[in-house]
Amino acid sequence: MHILLTGGTGLIGKALCQLWQAQGHQLTVVSRRPGEVRRLCGEGVRGISRFAELDGQPVDAVVNLAGAPIADRPWTRKRRLQLWESRIGLTEQLLAWIESQTQRPQVLVSGSAVGWYGDGGERELDEHQQPVKDDFASQLCQAWEETALRAEALGLRVVLVRTGLVLSGQGGFLQRLLPPFRLGLGGPIGSGRQWMPWVHIDDQIGAIDFLLNQAAARGPYNLCAPSPVRNRAFAKTLGGVLHRPAFMPLPALPLRLLFGEMSGLLLGGQRARPTRLGEAGFVFRFTELHDALADVLAPSSK
Repeated sequence: MHILLTGGTGLIGKALCQLWQAQGHQLTVVSRRPGEVRRLCGEGVRGISRFAELDGQPVDAVVNLAGAPIADRPWTRKRRLQLWESRIGLTEQLLAWIESQTQRPQVLVSGSAVGWYGDGGERELDEHQQPVKDDFASQLCQAWEETALRAEALGLRVVLVRTGLVLSGQGGFLQRLLPPFRLGLGGPIGSGRQWMPWVHIDDQIGAIDFLLNQAAARGPYNLCAPSPVRNRAFAKTLGGVLHRPAFMPLPALPLRLLFGEMSGLLLGGQRARPTRLGEAGFVFRFTELHDALADVLAPSSK
């Protein structure tokens, strides 16, 4: 199978490239730095900077994960435009390319996040729920999904993956938490009661591969472990795995003053459940947070 990826040089994309190369698939990654693709994704992966470089070569499946990191810096007007263009703008370019092809891909797996729901409070959120709070992150995910769904009119099966917090020893949000926690300075954020929908990187890529190959799979899927935890429990578990105390709270007020609306990513959360993944028959390898953290932080995982 020839698989085209956007966002292939990111944390999830690189792991997918490793998996799919091992399975014998042909991979092409669209990147702003195509010359770096082979080094980052594997020697057998082709890097291109524009969809037109495929030059009529048929593609069987598209995995659309590109997007500027949402939590890297405050949401100024300029940053919001960058976040929007890197997701919605790129997806629109992808759709235009698909429409121009005489032989079109069969499936589009497109990125999204559990932030689609907004801050869900205590509500349990499955894929049948509507957004709970219409903040910027939620609006961004809604527009991203709505754009991707336009591929259905072009004859593609469209799968939307609403990803939670990905646990990996190779990068992502966990790597930002480790320095203070390893110094014994970690702890809960704000009230510590907000829900954290986490997922082990192996289950993340396993679920994407599963949905890619399930002919009946379409629409949104919460891609997070079936056992979300509160932030306070996450901090305690991470401290335990690292054999460090985890009682230093990070108050909400400084976060709001420093990050503005973006602080909602840390102070809010989603009690999301992977209902549709379970109904489709996907089995998670890691369902307990302690086991997942112990695995990704084991010396062999670093």
